Amino acid sequence: MATIRQPVARLLSAVAGSGSTTSASAANDCLETMARIIPGIFKHSRCRNHVYPHSDVRRYPVPDESVFWTQTYSDYQPPFHESPVLQGKEWADPDIDNSTFKPKWNELDGKVNRVSFIGAYEIRDSCPLNPFGRTGIRGRGVLGRWGPNHAADPVVTRWKVDEAGEPIVHPASGKRVLQMCAIERKDCGEWAIPGGMVDPGEKVSATLRREFLEETMDNDAGEMAAEVEQFFAAGTDIYRGYVDDPRNTDCAWMETVAVSFHDESGSVVGRFPLHAGDDAAKVRWMDVGEEVKLYASHSNIVKRVVDMLEAHW
Repeated sequence: MATIRQPVARLLSAVAGSGSTTSASAANDCLETMARIIPGIFKHSRCRNHVYPHSDVRRYPVPDESVFWTQTYSDYQPPFHESPVLQGKEWADPDIDNSTFKPKWNELDGKVNRVSFIGAYEIRDSCPLNPFGRTGIRGRGVLGRWGPNHAADPVVTRWKVDEAGEPIVHPASGKRVLQMCAIERKDCGEWAIPGGMVDPGEKVSATLRREFLEETMDNDAGEMAAEVEQFFAAGTDIYRGYVDDPRNTDCAWMETVAVSFHDESGSVVGRFPLHAGDDAAKVRWMDVGEEVKLYASHSNIVKRVVDMLEAHW
């Protein structure tokens, strides 16, 4: 990690010295982002050393020093696990040993996107290899695709206001308090961004809008449908890459496109009554801050929105 941090830090210092307003915080954020998108640097943790979600299958222990494939781990014997829910589903690949299954790895395979944001991934023993290393389990678990499983996460935000409609400023930071639309996931009970999987052939922009409506408004925008359509046509890309997701395996992993949609005036989606639907148990406008714990890598994604909008954290 140090070998990467040093040259990047020097580069950022040079930029700052040339008149840029690059801050120490921005430099650290840049380094953190690099760590999360460069294999061989970032060590995932949420997909190691636990019982696999929705099962009683325990992952094979993977210590920090044995995460990367370049590191020898001669005793590594991960169990193979695939959830029965995958059988016969249109959104799931066939078994890897199915003679009719001939995927085009690292390519657009018909309408199925098998390209990773990380770059070309290795194929070993006919299976894609998680570019961020060992997870303690083989197979797909509950994920539908071998290799990258693409999701889209709309980070929908508004400013927290008082009864008079004035923005509320946090006393500690002196910055405005941001609120995000958050859902409580039915599968694990954790709060999360209302995202979901990108369907084959679907544009990410359509996924973002669809998932927000499904999980927070029960698919009903009512008379505001046109305004909602316009709102979701103008987002800001926040992150594209690997997600440290508890469902990841050695052969299948989550990647996402996270896009910020900020309702500055609170007059569009910011004033909607929210209704949980689809995979959400609950939905609410949640104050954003350092103390908020979210599913998988969602806190890191939200922090990038906070920095962009110069909000309280």
